[in-house]
Amino acid sequence: MSNDALTTHLQSGTTHTCHCWLIVRRDGRMFGFTDHDRTLQFDGVSYAPQNGLSARAIASTTGLSVNNTEAIGMLSDDAIAEADILAGRFDGAAVQVWLVCWDDVALRKMLFRGTLGEITRGAGGFAAELHGLTAALNQMQGRSYLKTCSAVLGDGHCKFVTDHSSYRLESRLSVPSDGQVFDVAGGGSFNAGWFENGTLRVLSGAGAGLQGVIKRDSGTETRVLTLWSPLQAVIRSGDLIRITAGCDKRPVTCREKFNNFLNFQGFPDIPGDDWLVSVPRADRPNKGGSLIR
Repeated sequence: MSNDALTTHLQSGTTHTCHCWLIVRRDGRMFGFTDHDRTLQFDGVSYAPQNGLSARAIASTTGLSVNNTEAIGMLSDDAIAEADILAGRFDGAAVQVWLVCWDDVALRKMLFRGTLGEITRGAGGFAAELHGLTAALNQMQGRSYLKTCSAVLGDGHCKFVTDHSSYRLESRLSVPSDGQVFDVAGGGSFNAGWFENGTLRVLSGAGAGLQGVIKRDSGTETRVLTLWSPLQAVIRSGDLIRITAGCDKRPVTCREKFNNFLNFQGFPDIPGDDWLVSVPRADRPNKGGSLIR
């Protein structure tokens, strides 16, 4: 493509331009839209006109300020379905906005690149915030000094591998679920509460790819798992799910349940706030030694 050729075209006074939007969800599925009246194609993506996506004016600034705009579109089963928005499949999706010469798509320029933010629905349509690339910089950085672990089970800090059969169970549901309570067979070999604070991920069916955090784990051979928040999808009998053991971030759990204390990311021996105002006491030996026992 040539930006010089596009600039020349824009300066001619008679332009043949339109906008194209590319949305790439975190599961890899791509959606292309355009405000032109026919389908355009470039970079292996088709940009369809019939789905009615539009965006407000995009403002670009220098420095590290966050550029925000908004995309507005119609809900349709063959493009952006309401069920997918409710299920969170579009949360954090990557977005590109292009200015394209519709009679020569090689003449194009990227106007915006970022991610989808908050999505609201109403009156058969939706509105989604668009966050620029600098939005990722508007986050707190650094570690928190806590007695509990700050890592997520299995991440690069924790380093624990959870794909062992002692910490993971895959099972097909024998009864449908409301998205929050799941009856899972085959869990009799695990200790009570083994999966609390763990994750439940749907591997097949309408909810494939969705996951939630387990609030409560009860039962023996058939485990009754309750999620903190319901999955916004239809979960039927026969759907395959995977549940992973949970960690409550305590040092004793890290040591006894996962044998992973060398990677514990908390500070269990850090003094509490009361240490700052502690004074000598007659019932304790005041020898200047460690206060941690």
